[in-house]
Amino acid sequence: MTQPIQSDALADLRIQIDSLDQQLLSLLNQRAHVAEKVGAIKRAEGSPFFRPDRVAQVIAKIEKANQGPLLNSHVASIWREIMSACLALEAPQRVAVLGPQGTFCEQAAIEFFGSAASLIYCNNFDEVFHATAAGTAQFGVVGMENSTEGVVARSLDLFLRSPVHVVGEVSLMVRHNLLRQTDHLNGIEVVLAHPQALGQCQSWLTQHLPHAERRAVSSNAEGARLAATNPAWAGLASERAAAQFGLHIVAHAIQDEASNRTRFAVICLPQTLATPPASGHDCTSLVVSVPNKPGAVHDLLMPLKNNGVSMTRFESRPAKSGQWEYYFYIDIQGHISQPHVAAALTELQGLCAFYKVLGSYPIPE
Repeated sequence: MTQPIQSDALADLRIQIDSLDQQLLSLLNQRAHVAEKVGAIKRAEGSPFFRPDRVAQVIAKIEKANQGPLLNSHVASIWREIMSACLALEAPQRVAVLGPQGTFCEQAAIEFFGSAASLIYCNNFDEVFHATAAGTAQFGVVGMENSTEGVVARSLDLFLRSPVHVVGEVSLMVRHNLLRQTDHLNGIEVVLAHPQALGQCQSWLTQHLPHAERRAVSSNAEGARLAATNPAWAGLASERAAAQFGLHIVAHAIQDEASNRTRFAVICLPQTLATPPASGHDCTSLVVSVPNKPGAVHDLLMPLKNNGVSMTRFESRPAKSGQWEYYFYIDIQGHISQPHVAAALTELQGLCAFYKVLGSYPIPE
């Protein structure tokens, strides 16, 4: 006798959900109409359509008002998609990423801009920088640093002479999966992936596929695409790439470090979006070089210490001048608008033969 009562109750709840869905749809379209008006004003004023600081403010306000049972992380994802869809009505954002579809770079772009952004797929980070600097894309997303393998050297080199700057950051948990046409390890002759991914999975590959060739390609998704063309090949890529190319996930999360993360930088021309205002949780990135003399690197760090500025990253890259000279890439905590940061950078600049701020931007908490 209880079954009909339960079925009636479930039917009533579904009617409530259908009614709420209609109300949500109506409210979302009302929000979209307001967003279109905002877009018209921005267009007339010539102000930027996409404001990551505004997105962060709206999401923080929604999270503060959230009373559950939805988790704040889920609420943030929902609102990011709502804002992305509304922004697409104002002006679709063109974002250059490493392709093809299914890369972690693509995933980072969607996490930052939402899925309504118009993605432009590039063959390598050189093309991402070029598309962004040339205006083909309004923004670009590039890998900066991995928690296992360290910096993405090519990105650092490209920042040196590119006119773009960093306006945001995405920190992404990266899980590499072994993908191939058939659902077993037998007969794998070649493993294809981006060099960083091959490095991040080297222990697992040595143990399980010691005789397979490790072949570097332009992206993990490209490795997955190639694996779909040859039954003896496998790729290291995301679950998204597996679905994109119709491949089996033979082994899940084979990266050597369980907490493997990659930092992606969001880049654009300064005229597209100026330096975001201070958020209270910011990073400032710069590249410098110093005269080749004793104590020069030590002197480089003193302005930061003297002004109470914490350094979170210090990397050197050859200047390629043939004179054993180096550029130093530095990340510091804080925003260039903060007095102690500004004082430290002013003092630091006076010591440098070359000095360039790559960006001052909010970072995920």
